[in-house]
Amino acid sequence: MSEGGRRFEVVVPHDGSGMRLDAFLATREDLRLSRARVAGLIKKGAVLLNGAECKPASKVRVGDVVSMVIPPLEEPRVSPEPIPVEIVYEDDDVLVVNKPRGMVTHPGAGVSSGTLVNALLFHASGLSGIGGVTRPGIVHRLDKNTSGLLV
Repeated sequence: MSEGGRRFEVVVPHDGSGMRLDAFLATREDLRLSRARVAGLIKKGAVLLNGAECKPASKVRVGDVVSMVIPPLEEPRVSPEPIPVEIVYEDDDVLVVNKPRGMVTHPGAGVSSGTLVNALLFHASGLSGIGGVTRPGIVHRLDKNTSGLLV
């Protein structure tokens, strides 16, 4: 099990008996983790079932002890890229850009460059951190194949 991060341990109660381990942990309100994130942690060995490594599909029983270390999410840094974008309006507080069809809005699974965020970081300074490291200034998004204005 990896070091660092938030530690969590639970004894499986009656209502959890027979559930898949990933589903059991994903239903825990005190964890607030998606089933996919839990499955990934299990596969990395960050989750132990009765002290042993396990699989996401492992069934839990009453009295089983599940322990895990939840590492902090590490968001990749996004680099500015000189990608041409149509800026419709810009002042000190707002930037309106016309996102073309076929352009990904922000980096994600399998896409780390060539996004609207990469372009905006090159063309504009002082983007708000409201959307996090990979979505600076962007609160919502348009799908890759959808064009339209983003503020």
